[in-house]
Amino acid sequence: MKIAIAQINCTLGDIAGNAARILDASHRALASGADIVITPELSLCGYPPEDLLLRDDFVAACDTALRELAARIRNIVVVVGHPRGRRGHLHNAASVLRDGRIVATYAKRDLPNYTVFDEERYFEPGYDPCVFDVAGVRVGINICEDVWGPQGPRTARPTGAAGTDDPVAAPGTQADAPRCAREAGAEVLLVLNASPYHVDKLSTRYDIVGTRARETGMPIVFCNLVGGQDELVFDGASFVVDAAGTVTHQLVAFEEALAVVEIVDGRPVGGEIVPQQSLEANVYRALCMGVRDYVGKNGFPGTLLGLSGGIDSALVVCIAADALGPERVRAVMMPSQYTADMSLDDAELLAANLGVRYTVLPIKPVFDRYLETLADEFAGRDSDTTEENLQSRIRGTLLMALSNKYGAIVLTTGNKSEMATGYATLYGDMAGGFAVLKDISKTLVYRLCRYRNALGSVIPERIITRPPSAELKPGQVDQDSLPPYEVLDAIMEIYVERDVGPVEIMRLGFARADVERVVRLLTLSEYKRRQSPVGVRITPRGFGKDWRYPITNRYRDKF
Repeated sequence: MKIAIAQINCTLGDIAGNAARILDASHRALASGADIVITPELSLCGYPPEDLLLRDDFVAACDTALRELAARIRNIVVVVGHPRGRRGHLHNAASVLRDGRIVATYAKRDLPNYTVFDEERYFEPGYDPCVFDVAGVRVGINICEDVWGPQGPRTARPTGAAGTDDPVAAPGTQADAPRCAREAGAEVLLVLNASPYHVDKLSTRYDIVGTRARETGMPIVFCNLVGGQDELVFDGASFVVDAAGTVTHQLVAFEEALAVVEIVDGRPVGGEIVPQQSLEANVYRALCMGVRDYVGKNGFPGTLLGLSGGIDSALVVCIAADALGPERVRAVMMPSQYTADMSLDDAELLAANLGVRYTVLPIKPVFDRYLETLADEFAGRDSDTTEENLQSRIRGTLLMALSNKYGAIVLTTGNKSEMATGYATLYGDMAGGFAVLKDISKTLVYRLCRYRNALGSVIPERIITRPPSAELKPGQVDQDSLPPYEVLDAIMEIYVERDVGPVEIMRLGFARADVERVVRLLTLSEYKRRQSPVGVRITPRGFGKDWRYPITNRYRDKF
């Protein structure tokens, strides 16, 4: 038997377009000699559909598209992920299409409800295995979370379940999903996935899927979605393991791909294993994919951003140019009286190196008029962060004006360290449509800039080596207001991504003053983060779907 893995980039809600993509993959798989092709989780509608699933018309449109797709399938078996509504029950399902018909349907058993996932809000769990014959081989289906960890035996089911044609029809106590498929006679397990990327995710997948293969004695084909969807990036990186848990095939990450896997005597014949790349390479590619798909799938003609001569905006403009092409990127330098000459020089050189459009719009005349207008209100009060934030808000207004005029989306340049501590200005440098570095710590920003320059030196060295500064007052540097970034980022990672409390963090060797300062700033800045644009998630805990802290909140960590 030959199995084709269709690692495709689906667009959420583009049901007809996704169906066409699946059909094209099935044609190419057939031409490659495949007997069966597997597509990602919910490939027909895109993932995650979220509250679209609450609309009966959306679910009905998916059902109609599935039947129309099935009618066009000949000479190959296609496994398609889709939502399935029947008699008041909604399932995350996978259907087997063969000879113009839907011949079997599997409903996902284990529904994830943690971090970015909330499938229990929409779906009911399935209970029955789905095993079918292809070229003399018994093939089973699981969907994503089904293989990530046993949830224990299921002894109950909803009352009034549907009839025998429903995928959850048969009652009874069952083991975890992979073992259940094996007990039903499966010799090979196909797993449809929409597993989002974060750092080191692939090694975790290897561990989990390899364990399931060894437990069941079955080879497992892991087909993963690829592409960006709002803050989530799906890296693809589909793979196959044999019954011993050894990787036999590894597809490329962050690209669409179609690979054919041959099964002989129940074992996958070894194929191409694409080498894993460095952390910096994977993160950079994830950021590029996030930008490319957010801009492209939402129909923006291009992007623009404020280029300051600093390291954060330097990284963002590189990502934008690499993701979209320099012709779709516009960099705007908005100097004030506090902007250093080297910032102007470095920004211009960087823009020239990348070939992006570069514009200079001085803000001092506008700033002076604002101060003149506010003179009576500010009389007798010292200059403070108000005047600093005013400069940032002028810049944000200018960028949004250009966005309105040209239709390009504004990319903000703030990083995760700044979002954590509130070192950003509402309606200023936070103004925009997509926050590229929202989940990138400052220390990782430096690593990514070094990585990008290793591909081709475009970022002037001085941008990387000079002390970071907002340049909103004379002699200003970030470390006037924040702990050293290596300290800040370490505390932030432990507190935010691991949910470790301040006492435990101090026991790891961090100074009490630094921990108190970072945690206090984190707590006070939630109202800003809630108003920040969506941005790419690359850690297990980003400031987005999986960070849900209340704004009005009097709880304070104990020290």
